[in-house]
Amino acid sequence: MISKTTYLILISLFFSICSFSQTLLIKDAETNEPVADVAIFNEQKVKSALSNSEGEVPLDKFSDDEPIYFQHPSYNELVTTKIDLINMNHVVYLEKKIIEIAEYVISAYRWEQNAKEVPNKITRLSKKEIIFDNPQTTADLLANSNEVFIQKSQLGGGSPMIRGFSSNTVLLVIDGVKMNNAIYREGNLQNIISLDANAVESSEVIFGPGSVTYGSDALGGVMDFHTLRVKLSTSEKLQFSGNAFSRYSSANNEKTGHFDFNVGGSKWGFLSSITYSDYDDLRMGSHNNSEYQRTEYVRQINGVDSIFTNSDPNVQVESGYNQINLMQKLRFRPTKNLDMTYAFHYSKLSDVPRYDRLIQYADGTLKYGDWYYGPQKWMMHALNVKYSKPNLLFDNSKFTIAYQDYEESRHDRRYRSDELTESTENVDAYSLNIDFDKNLKRENQLFYGIEAVYNSVNSNSHTKNISTGSVIDEQSRYPDGLNRYATLAAYLSYKKNFSEKFTTIAGIRANYVSLYSTIDDTSFFDFPFDEISVNNSAVNGSMGFVYRPNEKWQFNLNLSSGFHAPNIDDMAKIFDPEPGTIIVPNENLKPEYAYNVDLGIQKEILDVATLSITGFYTYLTNALVRRDFTFNGKDSIIYKNEMSKVLAIVNADKAYIYGFTASANIELLNNLKLKSVLNYTHGEDQDGIALRHSAPLFGSTRFTYSHKGITASVFADYNGEIKYENLAPGEQDKPYMYATDNNGNPYSPAWWTLNVMTSYNFKDWGTINLGMENILDNRYRPYSSGIVAPGRNLIVGLRANF
Repeated sequence: MISKTTYLILISLFFSICSFSQTLLIKDAETNEPVADVAIFNEQKVKSALSNSEGEVPLDKFSDDEPIYFQHPSYNELVTTKIDLINMNHVVYLEKKIIEIAEYVISAYRWEQNAKEVPNKITRLSKKEIIFDNPQTTADLLANSNEVFIQKSQLGGGSPMIRGFSSNTVLLVIDGVKMNNAIYREGNLQNIISLDANAVESSEVIFGPGSVTYGSDALGGVMDFHTLRVKLSTSEKLQFSGNAFSRYSSANNEKTGHFDFNVGGSKWGFLSSITYSDYDDLRMGSHNNSEYQRTEYVRQINGVDSIFTNSDPNVQVESGYNQINLMQKLRFRPTKNLDMTYAFHYSKLSDVPRYDRLIQYADGTLKYGDWYYGPQKWMMHALNVKYSKPNLLFDNSKFTIAYQDYEESRHDRRYRSDELTESTENVDAYSLNIDFDKNLKRENQLFYGIEAVYNSVNSNSHTKNISTGSVIDEQSRYPDGLNRYATLAAYLSYKKNFSEKFTTIAGIRANYVSLYSTIDDTSFFDFPFDEISVNNSAVNGSMGFVYRPNEKWQFNLNLSSGFHAPNIDDMAKIFDPEPGTIIVPNENLKPEYAYNVDLGIQKEILDVATLSITGFYTYLTNALVRRDFTFNGKDSIIYKNEMSKVLAIVNADKAYIYGFTASANIELLNNLKLKSVLNYTHGEDQDGIALRHSAPLFGSTRFTYSHKGITASVFADYNGEIKYENLAPGEQDKPYMYATDNNGNPYSPAWWTLNVMTSYNFKDWGTINLGMENILDNRYRPYSSGIVAPGRNLIVGLRANF
């Protein structure tokens, strides 16, 4: 017989199971993520409930056979019954709508804003899009937006171009911390790949000056990355979750592994993330532009450089590298008003061959035996404190303090020379941001804050004899004494909703920038000065208007100004950008200013299509450009045993940049949509000379089908031609990187690729990705790039979540 105690236990267990079974879990059909704030109700709407942050909602109010309606603004409506939900094991999957409403962005004013109230042109990349596109690096992540052009001097690189600006005139921001530092150059950069693309949760790109909120460097735009957040438990129990991911790409034999996990309590939580990637030499396509092929390369045999014929000239020998990324976050939320997160980032690249230098020739022979970047290291500690409790001064506040340690090095040796020149730069960067948000009457808002930045730069260089090991000091890239760069700023922005149809936002920022460098050793160059001391101040502002005559139309007008204060790289660098040239310091540089107008129009058609176009015009004064110069009265000097033409960064009087971005998002059939984007930029200075960072016409057209966990996308990416006469002078001097036109001059040909990407979501445990890039195996080199783009590329990815 069953004892009374056993009987009570069984009864108790039965009711516990029944109670548990009354809870439904709602998930996104594509990402398998829980969906919060889903309203469920019966036909009479007398019974209702709302899913929590974990996608959970109770069903005990509903009877077994009555219709239950599921409603969320971003998902298609679903109708089912409780019996059907029981048969689905109490898990329901919602399909996302083609056109989502009430999208929110953070980057424009450092606080979450309804995109329909923001006048700036902003593109957002969601976690779902990032996972589906499966990018190798963060540069590739941005390229997948099809609105940011990416230049690559080598495989381990990626320099974003936005509206005719690049490098130190566009801004990188990670979780509210600016990544730009005092040695961000006007040439192309690869710093963006230090951020792990697999640790990015979402990204936003502001187009046009963002200097009111972000200060110097935000001329062309701001790239704002939000990394994985620490999730806390919604109960007293610890919650565990994580992801494991691996990817293979055939074009460079990529092998990537990633793992992250989250442990969350009710107040404490931590998240760890690690990614390791290994890339072999990149294979280019096999059709068109045969001059891009790598026909020979240098190898050392018994300590002597020898030139070898490339058995497969489509393989770009000396392009591979590897990389490791670590991220650790610790979160503490002692009360509902206070939330603190500490984040640690670390990235290290192996030696990265500078491919565009390794393909240069001198006197009919390959010019270099070695040219590579040493391990690029980036480390960041950041503490973010959010305090939310409405008072007279603010409703919400954020305090962000960060320290970044950055190291880069360059190593080059001429063919059959024993002398290896090595230069190393270290930057210590400290930053403080305090931001406030105050809600006023009628949903009006006030944003204000302060920022302080301090950079210290150490630079050294030497020549090492690779046979004897002897070392001789050389002229460093930057002054060998003190190198200090500091900024201090305050900003204020005000948003006013005059009505449901009309919003305006105005802002102003005051900036102070100080730079100080000393030159201790003048034995290499007889500098006409021994220190550079510059103090600049700048005031910039913005005024934006948003008009929504109805739910289907939106008009944006944004007037803004931005500035770039010359940093240590602009003013004090000594560097050979191309063979036979040298850039020398110029102590007389002034800040460059951009004055910009944006006009955007968006139209929704029958709830199945969204068409938009944004045109812009930027007027640049005191533009920083590379031009012929003199050093101690000479237009050419000996540098690295070679007569070199003297260049310097100088202020041009004027420059003009204009263009547009047009896009269409159309639901063609149920679950089938079309997305197309086209970008055009034209830039020239007062003399009609083309600006170096004006990208060619480029865009993408994509058809995507999604249904029951399957997503398939077929798309074409395309670029226009840049003729020789439209190339910037610095690009005309690099024939080794370009195709040759009928007149024997270098030019950048047009190209296009056909691609397919697919994924299948196993709702219980993960996702598999399978894709093929450049199906037609075209051989092409993106504008201004040294490395040739991948040829036909098979991509396989496997992601497991728990």
